[in-house]
Amino acid sequence: MKNKLTKGSLIAAIITAIGASLCCVGPLILLALGISGAWITALSHLAFIRLFGIILTIIFLSLTFWKLYITPQKCAVDQPCAQPKILRRYRIIFWLVTIVVLLLIAFPWYAAIFY
Repeated sequence: MKNKLTKGSLIAAIITAIGASLCCVGPLILLALGISGAWITALSHLAFIRLFGIILTIIFLSLTFWKLYITPQKCAVDQPCAQPKILRRYRIIFWLVTIVVLLLIAFPWYAAIFY
């Protein structure tokens, strides 16, 4: 059960971070793919959902952190979460996802480098 909750929280954090940075990263990706047009500027109208996406991302990352570090481990011996190697792997994945998510959230501050 804990595995599914942790994985679900990480996936939700990634999705909300992408949604929060869609107004900024979206046009850059489309331009990099060679797609241009006036309709790309319509993505900048999604800036109003940025704050909600950032808040949801922080909530999901906090929930995952809580499950990985603060909640005591309650696993049967034969479950994967009882093995320290697998728990360490989950924590590494968590920090990698957190770095990517923070880069997506901070994109408007360093976007000028790419344009």
